[in-house]
Amino acid sequence: MLIGEVARQSGVSARMLRHYESLGLVEPTGRTGAGYREYSSEDIRRIFHIESLRSLGLSLREVRRALDDPGFTPARLVDDLIRQTRERIATETELLTRLRRIGAAQPADWADVLQIVALLQALGSEHAGRRQRAALSSAGEAALPVEALVEAVLSEADPNVAGALRWALAQSVDGAPALLAAGLDAADAEVRKRAVQSLAEIPDGDATALLRDALAHADFVVRRYAAVALGARGVAEAIPTLVEMVVEETNEADAADALTALAGEPALADQIATRLVERLTEASVGPPARRRLTQALADIPGRTAATALAALSQDADRAVALTATYILTLRDGL
Repeated sequence: MLIGEVARQSGVSARMLRHYESLGLVEPTGRTGAGYREYSSEDIRRIFHIESLRSLGLSLREVRRALDDPGFTPARLVDDLIRQTRERIATETELLTRLRRIGAAQPADWADVLQIVALLQALGSEHAGRRQRAALSSAGEAALPVEALVEAVLSEADPNVAGALRWALAQSVDGAPALLAAGLDAADAEVRKRAVQSLAEIPDGDATALLRDALAHADFVVRRYAAVALGARGVAEAIPTLVEMVVEETNEADAADALTALAGEPALADQIATRLVERLTEASVGPPARRRLTQALADIPGRTAATALAALSQDADRAVALTATYILTLRDGL
């Protein structure tokens, strides 16, 4: 079979076939009377073998060794090819992500593109100060894409940088809550915490809806951050978790402040007082927790809280009784 026909059947150009011949990869078995290259069926089979190995990423030198060296074993070479391919995919994926983020920022000109690239590079810096400056600068004309901010805040361990990133997210809320929602279900507890902390600083309705859902989260850390944020927003569903925070002595000061804020609504004040009293009467609640619950009643207005404090002033636990009596004295003086 002449070279032109081989090229048509194999898909390998005549020029490449001549290159293979010059490298000693495949040589035509014979020549016609006119001196044209003539390939045998075995030659064509070798050409297909060459192309198959090249499709795996082997160099022509590696292909020749694989075909001609009887002692050649493919295992190590295949492992190397797997590693190289993974590295190449990671590099290309990183580039694709960066390009998408630049596109999402809708730059007006190349100056904007360069500014966004500089901010993205700074956001990935190993220096906390540079990352923080990038976050604080992201509210400018060429803002960082929200996807980049979310990815950064979920992975940021430095508290100052994390605070700057949460601030930046709160300035550009479009799409941020939905992206942060995935962080609430992360396997890493720190990522879940960062996600709910970020949602707590975003004032829009989507963030509030996600925080409501977070009240039923399996992770108590997520629940308590959500409850404190919702308490400040006047969301009554946060009351059970806030009361539980007082019982568990986890950020109980923040929980008490949130309960006090909610108690500004008379109907909620009675609901909070009732919840506190219910926990006070449970046998599983020990003396320290009962004292904290009594203290939490101090800033809850209304008859329900006052009645509960009057009863607690006669409590068998002297510390609880004294706390309740003192609170009543302060309330009577107002």
